[in-house]
Amino acid sequence: MSNQELVVLGQTSGADACCPGLLTTPLDEEQAADLAKVFKALGDPVRLRLLSMIASQAGGEVCVCDLTPAFDLSQPTISHHLKLLRQAGLIDCERRGTWVYYWLLPEMTDRLAGILTRPAGTPLPDRGETAGTAS
Repeated sequence: MSNQELVVLGQTSGADACCPGLLTTPLDEEQAADLAKVFKALGDPVRLRLLSMIASQAGGEVCVCDLTPAFDLSQPTISHHLKLLRQAGLIDCERRGTWVYYWLLPEMTDRLAGILTRPAGTPLPDRGETAGTAS
């Protein structure tokens, strides 16, 4: 398949234009670079826990003062991790007096879900012989 054919296959319309599923079209360089930043942000256990704590908070937002005690890390370290999650487009925040409140940006988690999810019941492409069955 030529690069030109890949570009044509990679084109989609509407809401799916920014985030085709991995099984529908290959990611282009820019999409892969953008998504790699997000996955890199999620690749740290502290950041993954922070995201989970923010996303699961009743009321949709949480004060940094409620996040920091859950970790054996300094407040500046927690702030650094939160900054990386913000830069990845996963969360946003607002300062209110001395405290900062954080909330999930569902657009990014929805985008990740759309890329990683295949429609239920859709078979994977035939790979021929499966691993471990060769003689």
